[in-house]
Amino acid sequence: MKILAYDIGGTALKYGIVDENFQISDIHEIPSDAEKGGAGLIAKLKEIFESYEGIDRVGISTAGQINPYDAFVIHALENFPGFSGTSFKEIFTDGYGVPVAAGNDVNCAAMGEAQFGAGRGLDNFLCLTYGTGVGGAIYMDKRVIIGDTCSAGEFGHIRTHVGGNKCPCGGYGCYEAYASTTALVRRCSPIIGHETNGREIFEPANFSNPEIKFQIDEWIDEIVVGLVSLCNIFNPPAIVVGGGIMNENYIRNEVDRRLHEVLMPNFRKVKLLKAELGNKAGMLGAAYNVSIL
Repeated sequence: MKILAYDIGGTALKYGIVDENFQISDIHEIPSDAEKGGAGLIAKLKEIFESYEGIDRVGISTAGQINPYDAFVIHALENFPGFSGTSFKEIFTDGYGVPVAAGNDVNCAAMGEAQFGAGRGLDNFLCLTYGTGVGGAIYMDKRVIIGDTCSAGEFGHIRTHVGGNKCPCGGYGCYEAYASTTALVRRCSPIIGHETNGREIFEPANFSNPEIKFQIDEWIDEIVVGLVSLCNIFNPPAIVVGGGIMNENYIRNEVDRRLHEVLMPNFRKVKLLKAELGNKAGMLGAAYNVSIL
């Protein structure tokens, strides 16, 4: 079996070939140029497909609210204009005669981690990614929970602050407005003196700055606030955390310590696990989803 797997993000479009043993080869990353419109993005997907021979199936991981049953984009994010309403079945099954599966990027990442990464052997866990926003997925009874309108797991938009900071979703006080890497950058950039990023914040010269360290610790408390609520709701055995910022040992260790300090005793068995698959998680999850059609 030869699967072409795509991972479509607002900045980058990653793709590669996945074989029957779920080994990825020929991985590429190009600008998605999503902000230029859905038509251009769809043209790129077709061009990539046509550059290969013998593709048996197509798996797609993409941001937004996705109907996995119909491989259909219900609602794309603001930085994907004209992408809402895209039917991947029309593009790949009707157009090229190959089966296709599509899913939300974090749902696909969770499936990838469940099958090949940090979630192996677990029947239930939550998955959160911390980056531009906060993405979430619910893996329960060995499957990803989609929800009634294919929108379950929007953990970034639980409200943690009444009347708080405005979120890109249009609401106020959302978890991701406080706990995303974007929120940390917003805290630290004025101290550093220019628009920074998560990697620069943790450079020794910055991390040793007491003002920056204070902002990091305040931000970690925001992460914990959301995780406590999720633990109280789902009582999961494990939470898999991903996103580049979670490669920092200090963050993971502090989140783990503070979370277990404030949880009620019966919830403290939960394990905080680092995602293992990195930027391959979405592609592997998408490939697995289409392999079982």
